[in-house]
Amino acid sequence: MWQRHCKVFGLNYRIHAGFHYLLNQESQPAHKKDRLGISLFERTIEIASELIECGKRITITGHSSGGAIGCIIADALEQKYPKSIKRIVTFGQPAIGNHRFKRRFRLAHKTYRVCCDLDIVTFLPPLPLLYWHVGKVLWLYNGRIYENTPTPVRLGRSLVSWIIRPFSYHLMSKYIRNKDFFDER
Repeated sequence: MWQRHCKVFGLNYRIHAGFHYLLNQESQPAHKKDRLGISLFERTIEIASELIECGKRITITGHSSGGAIGCIIADALEQKYPKSIKRIVTFGQPAIGNHRFKRRFRLAHKTYRVCCDLDIVTFLPPLPLLYWHVGKVLWLYNGRIYENTPTPVRLGRSLVSWIIRPFSYHLMSKYIRNKDFFDER
């Protein structure tokens, strides 16, 4: 099965089976208050709950699959503690879940998904309409930040750039930029 249902986490949608597996892995004790036998999901919710109950608002960040599971954890926290999540910022995150996930995810308006150039992971899994991203896309490309560039446009521009990249080294601007090498001789 490629997708797993998140009812275990109190959420009513399906996510990629790999993220489900990561969330269910046993959390290794790192502190004397920690205990064996609880999952990464449970331990993270436990830590964040203590902070929220002390009046803190939470910002979640993560890279790659860490960003994906961060979104799921944030959604579960938002369900349990409304208005507890300040923002979610992910870097190089793959798509997370099914269309129901996209519709029911409570924090899309507070989620920023940073993608860098042609980071192939941000296009994974490559199964259109089966897995979806959420939030605002911030695409770092050619020295600029583009907002909410559609995936096909982002992929197309990246591939064209990659294909013509060898020719870009022929531009006079590249030679001018490297003129300092000759000044040393």
